[in-house]
Amino acid sequence: MRSGRALMMIGAALAAGFIAVIMATQWISGQAQLGVKKVVVLGVDVQLGSRLNPEMLQLADWPSSSIPPGAFTDVKALDGRVLKTTLQRGEAVLESKLAPEGTRGGLSAVVSEGRRAITVRVNDVVGVAGFALPGNYVDILVSTQQDARAGASSRDLAISKIVLERILVLAVAQEASRDDTRPKVVNAVTLEVTPEQAEKLDVARSVGTLSLVLRNQVDDKNLRTAGARKEDLFQIAAAPPPKPRPRLVSRPAAVPVVAVLPEKRKVEMIKGMSKSAVEF
Repeated sequence: MRSGRALMMIGAALAAGFIAVIMATQWISGQAQLGVKKVVVLGVDVQLGSRLNPEMLQLADWPSSSIPPGAFTDVKALDGRVLKTTLQRGEAVLESKLAPEGTRGGLSAVVSEGRRAITVRVNDVVGVAGFALPGNYVDILVSTQQDARAGASSRDLAISKIVLERILVLAVAQEASRDDTRPKVVNAVTLEVTPEQAEKLDVARSVGTLSLVLRNQVDDKNLRTAGARKEDLFQIAAAPPPKPRPRLVSRPAAVPVVAVLPEKRKVEMIKGMSKSAVEF
């Protein structure tokens, strides 16, 4: 009798424990579902300037408390939109990383509002040995000749001057990928500039030789320089200005001076019986 009651109590305890586990699991699952939402992420790596399509996208669970602003919950809402930055697989697609609606794909989608893209020819030296990659910042250096001045030779007129600072590299050759850090020797670099900078760069390109100077990506300070000249390079003092030649002043012809001597006087002297004449 006692053994039967004990078995009943053990069975009831096991059943109650089983029901409690099921209820706790359901409650935890429900709480988890309440704290998670579906967010659109990339299913593949996509380069900047690419147009999105549903095959590139997928929905992923994202904690509700940490969903970034501008995230999408509908894949169809992103069909045809263009990326203005490179995204990796699994990254959430945000409005801030997209070009405005209606933008076509390509490099033009990457150019910031109010700015322009201009391409300059480079070689392996001018292009900082291939290290001027998309996403880097460079300064533009021009080597040219100054306007001629009196008493200066053509070599003395050579000058190198930084004309533009902190210019963003959009693309090298025809590649705009910002993920590759390997140097690339190319023959053209596309830069993002303002309209005023584009005009200055075009003038600099026409009057001299351009070079790119790679700079730190977080350094946003601009330094005004006077440029480097030949005398600065070799520490040669500037030649003093030529001394003025003496001016010749004409003088009147000299007038000869004639001395006027007084007339001689003659005195007759009588001494005793003799008589003589004396002149003075």
